[in-house]
Amino acid sequence: MTFDDFSLIEPIKSALATEGYNTPTPIQSEAIPVALKGRDILGCAQTGTGKTAAFAIPILQLLNQQHQSGVDRKTIKVLIVTPTRELAIQIGDSFTAYGRNLNIKHTVIFGGVPQNAQVNALQRGVEILIATPGRLLDLMNQKYITLKNINILVLDEADRMLDMGFIHDVKKILAAVPQKRQTLFFSATMPPEIVKLSSSILHQPVKIEVTPQSSTVDIIEQSVYFVAKADKPSLLMHILKDQSLETVLVFTRTKHGADKVVRILNKGNIKAEAIHGNKTQNNRQRALNNFKSKAIRVLVASDIAARGIDIEELSCVINLDTPNIPETYVHRIGRTGRAGAEGIAMSFCDVDEKPYLKDIEKLIGKKIPVVTNQPFPLDPNAKIVRPEKQARPERSQRPERKPRPERSPKPQQEMKSTHESRPSGEHNRNQQHGFRSRSDNRNVQRKTK
Repeated sequence: MTFDDFSLIEPIKSALATEGYNTPTPIQSEAIPVALKGRDILGCAQTGTGKTAAFAIPILQLLNQQHQSGVDRKTIKVLIVTPTRELAIQIGDSFTAYGRNLNIKHTVIFGGVPQNAQVNALQRGVEILIATPGRLLDLMNQKYITLKNINILVLDEADRMLDMGFIHDVKKILAAVPQKRQTLFFSATMPPEIVKLSSSILHQPVKIEVTPQSSTVDIIEQSVYFVAKADKPSLLMHILKDQSLETVLVFTRTKHGADKVVRILNKGNIKAEAIHGNKTQNNRQRALNNFKSKAIRVLVASDIAARGIDIEELSCVINLDTPNIPETYVHRIGRTGRAGAEGIAMSFCDVDEKPYLKDIEKLIGKKIPVVTNQPFPLDPNAKIVRPEKQARPERSQRPERKPRPERSPKPQQEMKSTHESRPSGEHNRNQQHGFRSRSDNRNVQRKTK
């Protein structure tokens, strides 16, 4: 099958030829014809299989058909929601490439940067809007965006949006778009929560699952190194001595960990930069561009930024920390071995992470080969360290409590004087209103006698 079999218009076919696309990937072969018919799609394909083109190509053709009927070209008709800034930019670049021969305007909006340029682009008029949930809702609240004319909605990397806590934002967006629309729902994995959400969004969808759920790319050479946590940086430096690994993507569990790895690598004369949520958008984009142009050899990333990294011919992915969520492993190693290319995925696993490794192997349905010939092997006697609760000592071993000192009773005279020195509330009220109490009258009578 080729792209000619889809009855695509000549401007799109010419653009695809310019990009070097001849044969569609499995997800493209199944999704493009369905989307061109206006059907809803529930698409599941592993990372790197061409999901973006699977929805971008039919969207461009459908919009071009609408132009023939003279529709307004300055209203937003297509909304694509994606979890990260990097992925939004990547999708925008894809629309630029595939639609280079069409007069269809699009723009990308995301947080972390001033909104002025984005607002100006919206006010000039666009038909396709690619957005992250936060900035989209922000500009909607400011009345810069209306979704009342949306006829195609795309939710990309839906599972990641749920993982990142965007479920409430997604529901707000769904409430703002028309009920009558075409919805394309794409995700790298399809856990039960996603299926449940999709059932409330999609109308009689065509389910497209071109690979087993959460399967890893077979051509990726996977391996695991058992190593103590303290030795992981040293093992990383040792592996990077292999100059055949031209571009290496390293994943860490935390942002602080990513910055620490970059400092260690730069100190060892290995050019590296970090990309994570605490970096400004300009710094993240600069690091990504430096990595793509091979100005730096190593890019260290957190999981949040993983979905937006689309780099051709990525040599190797290294999990410095074994992910505690099995699906995250699939997302991480999916950065390499893209579009049929070969790739290498290495994972560092300390004793505390061995349970995570078992969960990963259960999910992917295969054992990951262990590399034993390495300079920093894990102590075979190492055990998982869990903080133990201190046992309560036996009653006979408990320290004896000191007896409380007895309080000496107050002298009766002192108690009486204290009582007499504190006037009652009735006495205060009588003095305030000029009345005499019975005790005052008795005192007056004694004085007269």
